[in-house]
Order: sequence, then structure tokens, then C-alpha cells
Amino acid sequence: MKILFIGDGQLGQMLGASATSHGHECLLFSTRTYTVKPLSAQLDLSLTLTQAIDWADVVSWEHEDIPADIVAAARTKFLMDPERIQRLTDRREEKSLFDECGVATSPWQQFSQTTELEQLLTQAQQPLVIKSARGGYDGKGQWRYTMASDPHQLAQQAGQAPGIVEQLIPFQREVSLVGARSKDGSICCYPLVTNVHEKGILSYTLAGMDFVTDELQQQAETSFRKLTDALHYVGVLAIEFFVVGEGADAQLLVNEIAPRVHNSGHWTMTGANSSQFDLHIRALTGMPLPLLRLEPTLMLNVIGAEQIPDALWHHPDTACFWYNKEPRPGRKVGHVNIATESRATALTWVAQWASQLQVLAD
Repeated sequence: MKILFIGDGQLGQMLGASATSHGHECLLFSTRTYTVKPLSAQLDLSLTLTQAIDWADVVSWEHEDIPADIVAAARTKFLMDPERIQRLTDRREEKSLFDECGVATSPWQQFSQTTELEQLLTQAQQPLVIKSARGGYDGKGQWRYTMASDPHQLAQQAGQAPGIVEQLIPFQREVSLVGARSKDGSICCYPLVTNVHEKGILSYTLAGMDFVTDELQQQAETSFRKLTDALHYVGVLAIEFFVVGEGADAQLLVNEIAPRVHNSGHWTMTGANSSQFDLHIRALTGMPLPLLRLEPTLMLNVIGAEQIPDALWHHPDTACFWYNKEPRPGRKVGHVNIATESRATALTWVAQWASQLQVLAD
């Protein structure tokens, strides 16, 4: 099969590598330069977007914020309605989808302008999180409101564009579920993994180390089923959750979803018999989704660092992935997967290496 991926960043490159390993052909289209590229090459091809779409049997993406002209040009080659996916680039639409599907999330309200936001803040009886409706990731476009905050001052800062306010949730931990849905409606999900953030950016993921009850896993997969069915989704999708409550009373609240392969699924590149990129290719091409086998794995992001130290490249328990990006504080430039025996061992790795691998923005 011939697959065109919209986007030529690290996710597009990893998807392309999986596609070719499964015997398919692929091209990448850069939304930065509007040029067509072969896999793992900086050289552009002398193909237009229209020609690349005509060449492809199916078009997919590495990021859901697809320019409107590309959506219009490739509409017949997507396996699902791209407008359903584009809803998810606006947090108001995303939260509405959660409500429509009966998926539990933090109570929320939307605002369109500064005066509306100031009124919501003035009336608040509990701490809130303010999020821009569009854009913003890795902690950007977000503000916190406490009872000590100045509603007018914060509204002037955070209300320059439409957005949402939601109740600040006192959660136990943050987890995510990565899974795939095929065109026939079959699904395949990895177990819930624990994510730890620093300054709003994913620092590391613990896969297969924290105990997850059958009830929580079932809650997560039920949410996955409801949301992907509503979207008529085909491919890999990730859901980020807050765990609230403890023990038998623990529940999941959806924070956000990402209709694509996801940073918190990078551990699967070495910690599972089928990576999240493999699952996406299988779903796109109609291959059966596999029975997953897993190994405990730590995924440690490389953020803003100039390089991954040689000691990690050469260690027998590590697998290093470098994205060939210009490093700057707060920018993800690679990740390291580490085979670990326990949570304690994983946290020892984090304590030893995170400060060397992660340069965060102020």
C-alpha cells in the first residue's frame, strides 16, 4: 500500500519507518515548507501535494492540526472524516465531545472574550485552570487561578483569545491510554501508564510498573471505545487521564485526547511486541490488530539537550532515539527507552539522568 503522511517531524519519520518495515511505500509532506519528502531524507522531491495525494492509497497525519487546504485536497484519501478530527484542535469542541459521549471530565465552561473570563473568575468558588481554546501544548497556553489571584489581571493576561476554564482536580497521578481502532471497529489498547510532567512537559513515562486495577483499565478502554466510535476513528489515539480517589474508589477523568501516535506511547518502541507506530500502520492497512506482549519500560524524554551522552547510547539496557532537531529549552529532541525491573530502578535512572537530558524553559 502507498501511504502519504502529513507532517515530516519525528512522529512522521517513525510512522514512515514502521510503514516500510511492513512492506508499504510512504512519502512525507512537510506542512512547514509545503514540500514532499522521502523517508529519512532532507532532500525534497519534485512532486506537488496534488501529485502525492494522487500517488497515495491512503493519507494519514502525524499531528491533528492539519491546514484546511490539505484537508480539502486529500479528503477522499482519509479513512475517516477529517473534520471530526479537526474538532479536537479546539478545546471547547473537545470538551463538548467528552460530554456528548458520557465520558467523565473536569467540570468546565467556555469564554469568548476577556470580560466573560473575568466574570467566571470572579464567581469561582474553587481553583481553576484556564486553557486557550486553540494551540498550546507542553504547558503553554495555560494559567492557574487560585482564590488569591486577581481576576481582572489574570483575565487580561489569559483572555486575549477564546478558551475554557475547568476545575483544578486534586488528582493522585496522571496516566494515559494508547490504543488503536480499525475500520471494522476492532480495538487494541496498551495498559495504562503513569506520566510525570515537569513545567507542563512530559518528563518520563513508567510503563508496566504501577499497579492498575482491572476496573481502571476497563474504565479507560470504555472511554477509548466511546470516543473512537463517535469519531469513526481509524488508527492510534491517546487519552490522558487524571486518577482521582484511592483504592477501590479510584476513578478516571479525561484530561485531553490526541488523535495520533503520542509521546507517552514511545515506550512501546522497545517495550512491546508491536509499537504504537506498528498499530497505526496495521489499522490503516486493514491488518489484524495483535495480541500485545509487554515488558516494564521507562521512557525518559530528552528535552533541550545538545546530545544524548555516549554512556546511554552504549548501555545494554537502553535504546536511544534522536530526532535531529535544533535543541532549545523546552523542546523535545529525543527520548531514551530503558528496560527496568521495578519502579525503584526506573526512578534511580531518572534521578541520575533527567538533569543531564532535560533543559526546560523558564
